[in-house]
Amino acid sequence: MSIHWKAIFQIVGIMLTMIGCMMLVPLMFSLYYHSGDSHVFLWSAFITTALGMLCWRINAGQVANVKKRDGYLIVTLGWIFMIASCSLPFFLSGHFAGATNALFETVSGMTTTGATIVEDIELLPKGLLFWRSMIQWIGGMGIIVLTVAIFPLLGIGGWELFVNEAPGPVSQKIHPRIRATATSLWIIYLILTTILCVLLMFGGMQFFDSINHAMTTMATGGFSTKNASFAHFQSPYLHYVTTLFMFLAGVNYTLIFFAIRFDLRKVFRSEELKYYFFTVVLFGLLVTCLVKFNTGQGWEISFRQSFFQVVSMITTTGYVIADYTSWSNTLTIVFFVLLFLGASAGSTAGGIKIVRHVVFFKNSILEFKRLLHPRAIIRLKLDKEIVRARIVMNILVFLLLYLATFITGTVVVVFLGMDLISAGGAVATSLGNVGPGIGAVGPMHTFAGLSIPIKGVLITLMLLGRLELYTVLILFTPFFWRSN
Repeated sequence: MSIHWKAIFQIVGIMLTMIGCMMLVPLMFSLYYHSGDSHVFLWSAFITTALGMLCWRINAGQVANVKKRDGYLIVTLGWIFMIASCSLPFFLSGHFAGATNALFETVSGMTTTGATIVEDIELLPKGLLFWRSMIQWIGGMGIIVLTVAIFPLLGIGGWELFVNEAPGPVSQKIHPRIRATATSLWIIYLILTTILCVLLMFGGMQFFDSINHAMTTMATGGFSTKNASFAHFQSPYLHYVTTLFMFLAGVNYTLIFFAIRFDLRKVFRSEELKYYFFTVVLFGLLVTCLVKFNTGQGWEISFRQSFFQVVSMITTTGYVIADYTSWSNTLTIVFFVLLFLGASAGSTAGGIKIVRHVVFFKNSILEFKRLLHPRAIIRLKLDKEIVRARIVMNILVFLLLYLATFITGTVVVVFLGMDLISAGGAVATSLGNVGPGIGAVGPMHTFAGLSIPIKGVLITLMLLGRLELYTVLILFTPFFWRSN
């Protein structure tokens, strides 16, 4: 089966054209606030749209239905080209020292990691601040999921793209047609973002801060308009509201869709949702008790800070309202462990995902049972349905690849001059798309002081983590490029 290069670059052209059009939104904010960076978005929009239209028109009429092999290339190449185009405003603005820093900020935004190299965020013009948040919002649900919503209008099949782009090990259709599925996901995403923006404004947050934090919360991205991240806002109301919406952002959007339609049977049947909820509650209560007895704070503030930080880490949002590394060494280890959890599959969260952990532990327990009863047919079930052996193997291999990537990345970063603790934190938070780590990249630090080679490694890890390893790594296998 040959690769449809013309079809691939036509689709990439469509993506770039859409990104170019989206740059007009921060342009409006720049003009309204007179922030002096409107020319940056005019040039970036012109370059990106022109390149996208050229790529689209040159390959026009060459598109057949996208196959699986094409899907992997479209997703990977699409992200690379979109990252390059989205970095243009940062690079042209002059606020980012060099292409590497502009690229790091863009990759961190698009992959919803939230790690930043900006040491004084509040000095950035309003247009750039909004663009930082917007690229996280775009990357949260995935620009490719948005794109496939219009593919049927262009005569392009999009299901292969949706399978490769949608976060998590499985993708479940809400509607029989892919355009309806993608559209439904984005409508839910937009509605939740709007509701959160209104609630934040009700709590006293300014409109500009509200819309930015609403976008980065629902994207589980964590970029803030303030140097102190969410710790800038001392209101308990804002903390509790944001904790709730971070949790919702970590729920499978298919379940949110069913809940909106009052199909609660499907919601309550979800084992992943139950494990996700109990994981948050378990770690939240554990951290609350440890914070209370280690710091002597009151129960309410210990509860609020603990649950905010636990939900922020598990959902890979990365907001900070307290320096969790200063609480105790034990709690630092706990939060390091949280870097490897992730929330639900089918959510905007990064990380390994709860469902993979559930399948791994269930299968491990069943393996002991198989040892005792070697002739028995013992199958793993999730939501009362049998999980196919191929999916179990896929998850086990993913976990092994994830561990191998983490270890390899840590060794490389240590070799490049970083201490072991900080290297482990930087690699874990980049691969899991979380944001803050431990050590030199803890919650009170930025990534600005890292060397260019280390930033290059972390950029690669952020992209690998967002596209869940397989999508990128399969391109480096020889059999991917064979025609049969």
